[in-house]
Amino acid sequence: MRRFAIAIVLIALGLGCAPKKSKPTQTKSYHFRYVQIPMHIPQEQHRAYLCDHYWDKFDFADTLWTTKADTVEMLRVYAAYVADIVGPIDQQPIRKLMQKASVSKRMFDYFGMLSEKVLHDPNSPYRSDELYIAVLESQIASPHYDKYEKMAPEYDLRVVSQNRIGQPANDFDYTIKSGRTSNLYSLKNDFVIVYINNPGCSMCRDITEALKQSQIISDMQRKGRLKVLAIYPDEQLDEWHKHFADMPSAWINSYDKGCRIGRENLYNISAIPALYLLDKEKRVLVKDSTNVGEIEAVLMANSQ
Repeated sequence: MRRFAIAIVLIALGLGCAPKKSKPTQTKSYHFRYVQIPMHIPQEQHRAYLCDHYWDKFDFADTLWTTKADTVEMLRVYAAYVADIVGPIDQQPIRKLMQKASVSKRMFDYFGMLSEKVLHDPNSPYRSDELYIAVLESQIASPHYDKYEKMAPEYDLRVVSQNRIGQPANDFDYTIKSGRTSNLYSLKNDFVIVYINNPGCSMCRDITEALKQSQIISDMQRKGRLKVLAIYPDEQLDEWHKHFADMPSAWINSYDKGCRIGRENLYNISAIPALYLLDKEKRVLVKDSTNVGEIEAVLMANSQ
């Protein structure tokens, strides 16, 4: 009788002599899986294929991705998509991506966060106002957001829509050390580099040195085809005076009297330094860059 009672307890606890084998529990992996390009796709069509299929193995319906996936890994995945496949100005793939993410508000918010970090953060090497416009317009049009939630993307859209590539740059006044004030559109050179800077910052010092060392920029300045307009956008002029001698005498070394550039959002000064390359009609050729090599390449391409 006692042995029978023990057997009943063991069975109840799942500890019997011959228990059924349970199936191993499978845990879903929240690591991004890259698609494989089919063998029959020609090399020259690989980018177009990935543009359409990069996210095929990502389950947009599974909102656990927003909490289970490693954020750093997903930022790398998104950055690779932008850098290697989309490019800096093609908005359509980003619009399609935001449409895929719109299956739920949580997923839409998640891809809004990834987009902001990669495309809008001042420290991101893949920062692109042109691509971020597609994200902001998707957010403004989204039924997931009410009118109050749309206020932030509406403001950001107004800011990033300034000085777009191929469009005329916003004019502004600048003041030099003597106190004389002039404006951007008074410059008649073939090209103008607008260099928004804070001369005390380390990156500004690096860019100043790179501009000074550029043979292409120096040659075009000497021929009168190019003018560098350095402008300090802040109120504390002590810092500007302190570093005044750091700038070459061939440049226009100026400040924004009254801080109109920032106050009126004429240019995005949340990320300083910033380089803009303009042509003779003041159309924007390069926007909000920190890459002197990019400025040189576009100068060479447009100076023939």
